[in-house]
Amino acid sequence: MLLGLLLSAAAMGGYPFRRRIYALAGAALLPPPGGDPLNGERTAHFTYRPAIDPFAIPLLGLSGPGAPATARILTLSALEECTDTTLVVIPRPDATALFGLTEDELLEDCIEPLFIPGNLDAALAYLETELAIRKGNGPTCGRRLLLAADCEEEADRITELVTRHPTQISAVLLGDWPGDKATVDDDGLLTAPPALACKLPIRLPAVSRTEARDRLFNVLGLKPNRPRPPKRSRTS
Repeated sequence: MLLGLLLSAAAMGGYPFRRRIYALAGAALLPPPGGDPLNGERTAHFTYRPAIDPFAIPLLGLSGPGAPATARILTLSALEECTDTTLVVIPRPDATALFGLTEDELLEDCIEPLFIPGNLDAALAYLETELAIRKGNGPTCGRRLLLAADCEEEADRITELVTRHPTQISAVLLGDWPGDKATVDDDGLLTAPPALACKLPIRLPAVSRTEARDRLFNVLGLKPNRPRPPKRSRTS
């Protein structure tokens, strides 16, 4: 009931308001991410970044031990190379798994190229609403959309969304994706059907969650070790 009211309000609100509503919808407290601790100030040294088009394949499923690192590479490529023209949507559980973010990090509306809804359902509801609004205003009125997420039980919903809007949204998908997928080993070597392989590099470098987090904050112009923003009261 509450989620339905929030989604209805989102459809009527403006762009920043819609993002805030979907960030709240379905959000749950998540435990602090384990591993890759960040202690104190330090200088981030980033590894080699290959040229790759994160939008080359509308629906890209990833599997294998190197799949998370590949999802990080594709997400960071969209943010670093297409900052002014892209909106990356990552559900909060995936932002935690891939980048080590806690439940209240990066909630600010001013972060234009990145949006982190509470869960996959809220992410898809946001994308469906956003694309429906764009349909009435013209297909070139907004940023190119990239969904990076575990597909969970929403494969059909994701497929329908991307199929209906192939020039506006792409998806990088982890989990039990039923469609064509690329398998990535520990060394970053990719094995994929020909239709996917021709649009992907043979190998991608591994990117740890710590480095990915640093690069994420760097592209957003934020300090990786800044204090968490204070939570707003419901009456403010």
